[in-house]
Amino acid sequence: MANSNCFSFTASRNWFLKYSFSNSGLKSSTTDLGNGTTIHCWIPKTHKEKKPSLVLIHGIGANAMWQWSEFIKPLSSRFNLYVPDLLFFGESYTSRPERTESFQAECVMRTMEGYGVKKMDVVGLSYGGFVGYSMAVQFPEVVEKLVLVCCGVCFEEKDMENGMFQVKSVDEAVSILLPQSPEKLRELVKLSFYKPIKNLPSCFLNDFIDVMCTVNHQERKELIETLHYNRKLSDLPKITQPTLIIWGEYDQIFPLELAHRLKRHLSENAELVIIKDAGHAINMEKPKELFKQLKSFLLDSRPHTKHNSNGNSHKLD
Repeated sequence: MANSNCFSFTASRNWFLKYSFSNSGLKSSTTDLGNGTTIHCWIPKTHKEKKPSLVLIHGIGANAMWQWSEFIKPLSSRFNLYVPDLLFFGESYTSRPERTESFQAECVMRTMEGYGVKKMDVVGLSYGGFVGYSMAVQFPEVVEKLVLVCCGVCFEEKDMENGMFQVKSVDEAVSILLPQSPEKLRELVKLSFYKPIKNLPSCFLNDFIDVMCTVNHQERKELIETLHYNRKLSDLPKITQPTLIIWGEYDQIFPLELAHRLKRHLSENAELVIIKDAGHAINMEKPKELFKQLKSFLLDSRPHTKHNSNGNSHKLD
């Protein structure tokens, strides 16, 4: 439990972000998909037919509001913006046993169908990219463009045994990605940022863990275990949608090698952009650069996208 004498910055920021999302033209909505499954999503207060629809899918850390807060205002003016909480995050939950990214993808898509969204672009951050990729595979007629941000969707189970990652086992990965102590949360910050914040007070860290990391811990652990189990690149379908791969040059969660592997896997359908002086948490370290890339890829014409999908990658300051 967090120290009761310590002001809950985490809970206060949650409140502020709800206000901020609402102030940017979004509203909170919950969809009951049946069979004990509900998905919470931030949706446009008014869906405008002339604007394209964009789905932003968060990663393992925190919730959708925390991970996408820097992007809501600029993107909501250009898109009908949909920002779901994945199952076991925020206010989304299922009593069903499935833990695959394909089930997460199916639930997000069914939620979008309920809102009448027939075509969409998708941006997935880290674990959210696994879900976005699965949406593109399962629903190619609906997902038009895909952006994968620091998403190791092409990693294999054997990569961990071969020493690619900073961790040596899934249990070790879980202990850091789902931190239950200030020490583990500091370790996660160190791995996630190119220039990590130092001297974070335990009071703040305990508060963050209490609000963000204790709920649905077992279910989230199972999501990570399922992601890793028996994973092979040969089982990963090749998608046909124009795809932008964005990666931090110094990502320690999913090393840069995985970005090049994914680019090779998707070939001419993908463009790879490497952000200099950034780690895994690009959305927090380099939000302006990330927004610039999203805007360019998602809003520019198709010929421009094809022109840039020539197999080359480039680094950006």
